[in-house]
Amino acid sequence: MQQHLRLRQRDDFQRVRETGHTCQDHWLIINVAPGTLPHNRYGIITGKRVGSAVARNRIRRLLKEALRLLHARLDQGYDVVVIARPAVAGQSLAAIQQRLSRLCQQAGIVKDTT
Repeated sequence: MQQHLRLRQRDDFQRVRETGHTCQDHWLIINVAPGTLPHNRYGIITGKRVGSAVARNRIRRLLKEALRLLHARLDQGYDVVVIARPAVAGQSLAAIQQRLSRLCQQAGIVKDTT
């Protein structure tokens, strides 16, 4: 994921989590809030309950790749925080990408294809 698309500051994460719209399923939680930039920024949270450091890093890499592939299909100008739940450990990229896409549709940030 490109550096300008990353959400890094603690205050930004906190703002999105407090004021944003939340969608969730058994694997992931996403919080979406309008951003201050013309492009989307993404942040990923993987807590220790998800697994060992190796497992958490793998999940982060998979989520970054899924977001990279999904980025072009999303409306721009949002800050998105993705939180991994323990059930996501061991899942494939295709499965994670499908779940993330569905959650983005629920949040209303997927561009209309018509």
